[in-house]
Amino acid sequence: MSPARLATFTVGGKARYGAITGNGVVDLSARYSQWPTLREVIEAGALRRLAEEADAFAEDFPLDAIGYDIPIPSPEKIICVGVNYPDRNEEYKDGQAAPSNPSLFVRFPRSFVGHGAPLVRPPDSPQLDYEGEVVIVIGKAGRRITEADALGQIAALSLCNEGTIRDWVRHAKFNVTQGKNFDRSGSIGPWLVPFTDEAQIADIALTTRVNGELRQQDRTSRMIFSFRKIIAYISTFTTLVPGDIIVTGTPTGAGARFEPPIWLKPGDVIEVEAEGIGVLKNGVVDEAAP
Repeated sequence: MSPARLATFTVGGKARYGAITGNGVVDLSARYSQWPTLREVIEAGALRRLAEEADAFAEDFPLDAIGYDIPIPSPEKIICVGVNYPDRNEEYKDGQAAPSNPSLFVRFPRSFVGHGAPLVRPPDSPQLDYEGEVVIVIGKAGRRITEADALGQIAALSLCNEGTIRDWVRHAKFNVTQGKNFDRSGSIGPWLVPFTDEAQIADIALTTRVNGELRQQDRTSRMIFSFRKIIAYISTFTTLVPGDIIVTGTPTGAGARFEPPIWLKPGDVIEVEAEGIGVLKNGVVDEAAP
């Protein structure tokens, strides 16, 4: 049996949420109006309930009638982990061992699109790159969460293509914010898969393909910082709340690491895939002239 898949989508200009089945979409937002978005569903602790109850309803829309949005509209925080796979650390060729704590940065919701929507290459740089990553979505508020308790804070899993404008990551002395936040340069989705237990995430195979060519491949069991460590560390300095998104790091193999680098260009298709979650697929277009 495939895992339940809950998505935020648009039909006829209206944002909705529902369950994605093999045949179509069950509009759960029309049936559970007490929760305007999946963020409120998560806050109420009702995500797994809705995933189970969706089986009782007929599909309301065919799959080709919807446009996917990022699963959590207006999350309070999107926090990304950098350099979280061993081979990725070695890419820096600085002779340094993996750091003792995760490197973190934030992204804004506007920098992401949903599954099926194109990533946008800005006119400011041709260096649009891909980074396939596993996403965890927080389900319970907490501060100074212990590693032992950390997995109890997870509501769901998703995927991210953490698109990056490479030369803008080094546009200033010491930060990466600019290169990580161009409008519509990355994607999250296609949906949320409710979290069940540690076995679900302990050893996920994660891959990224560009135009069908395998570019990135690794397993979450090899992450430098575990899901437990990431949650515990972040919650040391900030309160995690329901709907917060944590993007957990990318394997080696991004376009910047080729000689010469291979940047994304209009017409390319990127697919990020993880076992038990699904495939996040996006094309690329140039930003329209103002």
